[in-house]
Amino acid sequence: MRFADIQMLRYDLPGFEALTPSQKAYIYYLSEATLWGRDITFDQFGKYNLLIRRTLEAIYTSKLQTSEQASEGAEDSSEAASLETYLKRVWFSNGIYHHYGCEKFVPEFSREYFINKVRETDDSLLPLPKEQLLDTIVPVIFDPTLLPKRVNKTNGEDLVATSACNYYEGLTQKEVEKFSHQHPLNSTLRKIDGTITEDVWHIGGKYGKTIEKIVDNLLKARQYAENEQQKKIIDLLVEYYHSGDAKVFDDYCIEWIKETEGRIDFVNGFIEVYGDPLGIKASWEGIVEYKDLEACRRTKAISDNAQWFEDHSPVAKQFKKEKVRGVIANAVCAAMIGGDEYPSTAIGINLPNAEWIRAQYGSKSVTISNFMKAYDEASKESGFLEEFVSDADTISMIRKYGEQCDSLHTDLHECLGHGSGKLLPGVSQDALKAYGNTIEEARADLFALYYIADEKLLDLSLVPDMEAYKASYYTYIMNGLLTQAVRIKEGSDYEEAHMRNRALIAQWALHHSDGNVEIREVTTADGETKHYVVIHDYEKLRTSFGILLAEIQRIKSEGDYEAARDMVETYGVKIDPTLHHETLLRYKKLNIAPYKGFINPKMTPVFDAQGQITDVTLDFTETMEQQMLRYSTDYSIH
Repeated sequence: MRFADIQMLRYDLPGFEALTPSQKAYIYYLSEATLWGRDITFDQFGKYNLLIRRTLEAIYTSKLQTSEQASEGAEDSSEAASLETYLKRVWFSNGIYHHYGCEKFVPEFSREYFINKVRETDDSLLPLPKEQLLDTIVPVIFDPTLLPKRVNKTNGEDLVATSACNYYEGLTQKEVEKFSHQHPLNSTLRKIDGTITEDVWHIGGKYGKTIEKIVDNLLKARQYAENEQQKKIIDLLVEYYHSGDAKVFDDYCIEWIKETEGRIDFVNGFIEVYGDPLGIKASWEGIVEYKDLEACRRTKAISDNAQWFEDHSPVAKQFKKEKVRGVIANAVCAAMIGGDEYPSTAIGINLPNAEWIRAQYGSKSVTISNFMKAYDEASKESGFLEEFVSDADTISMIRKYGEQCDSLHTDLHECLGHGSGKLLPGVSQDALKAYGNTIEEARADLFALYYIADEKLLDLSLVPDMEAYKASYYTYIMNGLLTQAVRIKEGSDYEEAHMRNRALIAQWALHHSDGNVEIREVTTADGETKHYVVIHDYEKLRTSFGILLAEIQRIKSEGDYEAARDMVETYGVKIDPTLHHETLLRYKKLNIAPYKGFINPKMTPVFDAQGQITDVTLDFTETMEQQMLRYSTDYSIH
């Protein structure tokens, strides 16, 4: 399915049918808990997101019921199609802001058309009385100057006052930075009569009714848990959802790391801080997964040798961990995604994020194999490599090694990169402020890039030969210098942390390799000018990655905010306008959607006479529209 710049994919659940009835039931109730967090994410991403989504859904549902579009004229029909596309984008991005660029969507239907459609819609379907609703949301949708960006990271601006994310109300950046957060991950800050208060996200507080539904399904899942440790994890998570206490969440994270025996695992809660311009408040997300037993061999080989990789890292000795603790890595199949993980999701996860827990207890990492397979299948025969890779030999190399190296890079990034290194005593995890996320992602990527070219991987039988890493190097540099820009509107800068990270690494390598990395201009036979990445010496590039890794780790370990800002602003933000324009034109000819997301399988439990689940059936036929409307009906507190 395609719309706007997005392609929707489905993912398989290989091996699900071989799971026991109890394991399937465990997955089912964990999945229900995952789906219930959706509205929290919508609200976190913008104050008006839920009102707008529910209004658009009411219009869309009315149209389906009346078959209105068939009777409309050509102009109205065009506007109806534009409104439907807008709704799909809102569904995909969990709100009215682009999931990567963070800019507000520009509607391609008129204000008048929208107002008329609201007024024609049955009052019972709308979230507010019509005129109150219109007064509230019409300016937000149609005024490009009102709340224009969900997350603004422009250097020199007040990042809190200029970001539309719904974590702060009436505060400035300086006020947030000075405030002593009692609930740093899970609260909204509001300034009332000059006093700053924390609205805590827990049962009895903000999002409380929705969290009750999450907890209800966690407790149902508990009876099917594979072992006592899984039950202990659920108990702590439930306690945290009741109290909102950050100490309980830390206890939960520590016990979550310890659970390694079961085949099924899950993430559920306020986890990642990318949606906060200051990197403090966490968006809600959920994922349910089960081990991909065959692929786990690769991740086990990496995690078992974590100390070797740490010891041989090119970073300074004082920034290395003397003893790497609890590096647990698995390849998994995702069974359900929700919140900030849905529909656009990560292909790897490393948690928990608290540096002190990583240092004392370790971390768990996963590479999501069924997502990577779905992405690989969707990218085949697209013509992308032929258009953007410099020569036939390099294309052949990427086709030979690319898929294997992509998985390996993700493993190294998640399993080792995020868990490597240490902060010096007294350095705060938040010392790098708005630049912390980008520096952290660059650190993990550089760790992966440096080691994917190491002979240790050949010794561990993780690569077929010492040529394989070159495919990873070329595609990474090409992406960072050229092709990732197809996701960005012309004239805009990089805002998202992962994109800034990739640009930072590639641009730094371009400017610090003495010509080893080159963007070469080529005139084609028909007179067209194109630019291609050329790498002259791959071993030399590895040395460059090692030098940059050492500096990025120093910045992280010392909490050097000024150096972090200079590094990101110099190499990670700006896009060459000429190259950007050219890349967009070349990409457009390929008719490839630059963004992809997933439709979840629909799970249906089969119960016995005693009310116990004996099986869970999977349905992969649900359309995106059907799924989104079902979620809005079945997993929403109205």
